[in-house]
Amino acid sequence: MTSAALPNCPANEHAMANPACRAVSELLGRVGDKWTVLVVKELQQRRCRFNALKRQIGGISQQMLARTLRMLERDGMVARFVHPTVPPQVEYELTALGRSLSVPVLALAEWSFANLAEIEARRAAYDAALDEAA
Repeated sequence: MTSAALPNCPANEHAMANPACRAVSELLGRVGDKWTVLVVKELQQRRCRFNALKRQIGGISQQMLARTLRMLERDGMVARFVHPTVPPQVEYELTALGRSLSVPVLALAEWSFANLAEIEARRAAYDAALDEAA
């Protein structure tokens, strides 16, 4: 995406010189992160406890999941519910803003799965051509 495609980023200016462009870039980096995509995908289906979410995602460390959930909560995309039990039970759920994010995130995930075989084939062809040229 070029800066011309963003309404607050003039085409004749370096994108990172504009505070609005920097903010959008930062946000895209966070919401496009693989762990954010997987958390949003799982929470899109239902409210979930931390450990269940960790099991469903697989491969994510406890620290990374906690960091991702905190970031999503800070941005208003995830709500955190603490139940007064011993030990406390904590559940996470997408907010309306988070559910709106799930639409493009899930579309990107679907696109990835639909095109994975072709992308892998093109990568293999590219790598083979590099090997032949070397």
